[in-house]
Amino acid sequence: MRRRLATLPLTLIALLPFAAAQGAEKSTPHSTPLYDASVAQLEARMRAGTLSAVQLTQMFLKRIAAIDRAGPRLNSIIELNPDALREARRIDAARRAGKPLGPLAGIPVLLKDNIDTGDKMMTTAGSLALVGAPAATDAPLVARLRAAGAVILGKTNLSEWANYRSNHSSSGWSGRGGLTRNPYVLDRTACGSSSGSAVAVSAGLTTLAVGTETDGSLVCPGSMNGIVAIKPTLGLISRTGIVPIAHSQDTAGPMARDVADAALLLTVMAGSDPADPATKHANLHKVDYTKFLKADGLKGKRIGVVRAFADGNPAVLRVLDAAVVALRKAGAIVIDPVVIPHLDAYGKDENLTLSYEFKADLNAYLATRHGIPVKTLADVIAFNKAHAAQEMPWFGQSIMIESEARGPLTDPRYLKALAAAKRLSGPEGIDAVLRKDHLDALMAPSNGPAWVVDLVNGDRGGVSSSSPAAVAGYPDITVPAGFVHGLPLGVSFFGTKWSEPTLIEIAYGFEQATHARRDPEFLKHAPI
Repeated sequence: MRRRLATLPLTLIALLPFAAAQGAEKSTPHSTPLYDASVAQLEARMRAGTLSAVQLTQMFLKRIAAIDRAGPRLNSIIELNPDALREARRIDAARRAGKPLGPLAGIPVLLKDNIDTGDKMMTTAGSLALVGAPAATDAPLVARLRAAGAVILGKTNLSEWANYRSNHSSSGWSGRGGLTRNPYVLDRTACGSSSGSAVAVSAGLTTLAVGTETDGSLVCPGSMNGIVAIKPTLGLISRTGIVPIAHSQDTAGPMARDVADAALLLTVMAGSDPADPATKHANLHKVDYTKFLKADGLKGKRIGVVRAFADGNPAVLRVLDAAVVALRKAGAIVIDPVVIPHLDAYGKDENLTLSYEFKADLNAYLATRHGIPVKTLADVIAFNKAHAAQEMPWFGQSIMIESEARGPLTDPRYLKALAAAKRLSGPEGIDAVLRKDHLDALMAPSNGPAWVVDLVNGDRGGVSSSSPAAVAGYPDITVPAGFVHGLPLGVSFFGTKWSEPTLIEIAYGFEQATHARRDPEFLKHAPI
């Protein structure tokens, strides 16, 4: 019988997933491996004095060396924080001194490499064009994490520029970081753009991670890497200090192995920021989201099933049908199916809106950065051309070129597209079906199974349910729901603006009813 991992040498802890991949004995709930432990479990050990923040940080650093840099070479982390151990020592000293500690005291967190940190790490969005001096200050969400006691472990790889460079890109690839690999089946996509954050959480390279989304960049990698990801209401978390795509849809969000940890991370990050007008009302709506972790959270909830996103895939339908059964057994009232109006009506408006906003928002962000080679989107395009062998070996920058040609944000064409996209996706889309059927939330498959990576032809793509909530600026939570040939599938729960409390109740109830997640095994190919 396996001993408690806290008593094992750190080098052995780091190598344990390879034993698991060969079918080693699974841990019991009373001997949860440190790399798989929840925040509550880790904090309990640290309070009891059987674990320190330094030991925990060292363990993750060794696992990263063994799994991310070597072994299956997941390539999820683009840069480690050279001050991580110093931060951990400071937390340990404060704990020994009996000082008040935040809810994430000593807990390692990884950040997507489009989030500013005012330390020794760079913020590059995966692009060589941003390699140079670090950002001057922490993004507000990072400041909140530090205040809560988190140890910032490093930055994660991503789809370069959050996958806003080319229509033929491959998710999880960046010029600076290379390709991130799916830990369940290594030749499959990790999806994007928050690929590195999702993979690192899934593979036990960190306890928590932060990603960002414009449309699907939290939900898709969360689903395809078997973890929980929360895309919050637009404006619940500050976007200041984050390399942008478009202010009408961009948001950061938490990524974790379970709903409880994701809810805690959301609680820490949420709040108003005077520099981000979208967050004006965040403090009025922010609550302690861990209060909604109710085992009976599904009881009496009215949930509509959007089968339009199942795409006719029999495997996806089987997982979806099982999820519906689980919801009903747990006391939910399921209306199956429901139809969201205008699903196919606002895609062009969304794309046009993003194209206009990218140039304006990126130029504004770049004006805050010093000691890097570029100051405008035009500079980035020129840089990519000059460094095509490194930056464009697989795909070009057609999306960037289109954005550079757009006019100002006063252009009537942009204003019309923005208004139409918001109206059709929100009030006349999600809100309309919620009212019609008196629903608390909607459920749909988050995505289909992960496709085989093809750097030559780019992403194959497939079904995705992220757009309605993404375009409307509404919350969306993906939760593990099942597997197809070793590949994880998630289901998404989404609803109206500021409905995070209800969605967390539902997501937690579903998680407790199904316990669908299992650790990755680093398979080379999908099993038959």
